[in-house]
Amino acid sequence: MAESIALIVLLGLFSNHLLEKVRLPGLVGMLLVGVLCGPSFLDMMRSELLKVSADFRMVALIVILLRAGLELRRDTLNRVGKTALVMSVVPAVFEGVAIAALAPMLLGITWLEGAILGAILAAVSPAVVVPLMLKFMDEKRGTEKGIPTMILGASSVDDVFVIVIFTILLGMGAGQDMSVAGKLLEIPESMLAGVALGGLAGYALYRLFDRFHTRATKMTITVVAVAILLTWLEKALHGVVAISALLGVMTIGFVLLEKVEVRAHKISAKLSKVWIFAEILLFTLVGAQVEPQVAWNAGLAGGALILIGLVARSAGVMVSLVGADMNFKEKLFCVVAYTPKATVQAAIGAVPLEAGIAGGEVILAVAALSIIITAPLGAIGIRMAGDRWLKVDGSALEGKENGDENINHVNAQ
Repeated sequence: MAESIALIVLLGLFSNHLLEKVRLPGLVGMLLVGVLCGPSFLDMMRSELLKVSADFRMVALIVILLRAGLELRRDTLNRVGKTALVMSVVPAVFEGVAIAALAPMLLGITWLEGAILGAILAAVSPAVVVPLMLKFMDEKRGTEKGIPTMILGASSVDDVFVIVIFTILLGMGAGQDMSVAGKLLEIPESMLAGVALGGLAGYALYRLFDRFHTRATKMTITVVAVAILLTWLEKALHGVVAISALLGVMTIGFVLLEKVEVRAHKISAKLSKVWIFAEILLFTLVGAQVEPQVAWNAGLAGGALILIGLVARSAGVMVSLVGADMNFKEKLFCVVAYTPKATVQAAIGAVPLEAGIAGGEVILAVAALSIIITAPLGAIGIRMAGDRWLKVDGSALEGKENGDENINHVNAQ
């Protein structure tokens, strides 16, 4: 397994460098490396690595969500919180309903199977969206209006909402006797429980670091370990209480930033170095999960359905942003930022087939195709749209100009 990790790290670094040279997101190259090195093509990854890939991907996702939490400021959240909450539900509903309505006609599956497919496709990918939003936050693009922060929060809650709906529909398809109302109540329950546990963990870490004056490296390791335990707790308490561990992970970072900003920035700096390795693992392993032959089976009808779903989702985003303090180009950026599919589709795309749903093979094929189409194109679109349509914060420009003046003054002397 060690040689497989070494191989994908080297190829991932090379592809990242190559694509950034032509001003494209490096993660696109990593996804392609994963597809090529995975079992569907060259089969260069050991089976042991593929068996634990879900755990590796979760750790990588934790690293980036912790970084996201460490960048979430209270004043920005207060400004964009309401819009983020609407965006976490409305676009997914628009997309899911459109796919459920048209899938029987285009793919020859039942309405319920179409609804299950709609729930799978309606999830946006935090793995693709969050790293790019953090890049914009580092560059101070759109930060004056809190646009990257809004998309960070909305994309995380979007997944909670969609997965609960998917669970309800899957249970109906498998003939399980369940309370739909009870399942729907899991959405606010899991959000509140996740935020509460994350807040408690964040405060406990703050007191621990304050008491023992821990070095930045040890603080970072401790924070990551606690976040991993939070995801374990979500699984351990499944069926007892619903917990959104990923929201809890972001909350840990938020609390640390609120309580001790200097240490939060130190942890974030350390995590940014860890992310170099974690990013390669995340996207190459996501790519390895994609089965191009399965995706090919979805055909033109599957591609058309994905496109229609994205159009409906875009309409949902525009509806969600009515009254928001954004110009038209900034709203278009939000539309583009909400298109990538990857982690959720890779994780649950095969579940209906495993559960014995009649249209499971078709559902898996369209889910795989959605990753191949939207993950690279969405990442490229986000980067290009952000560079063109998001304004750089005026204070950041002023700081850069002052820095340039100081350099020129030093050179003149």
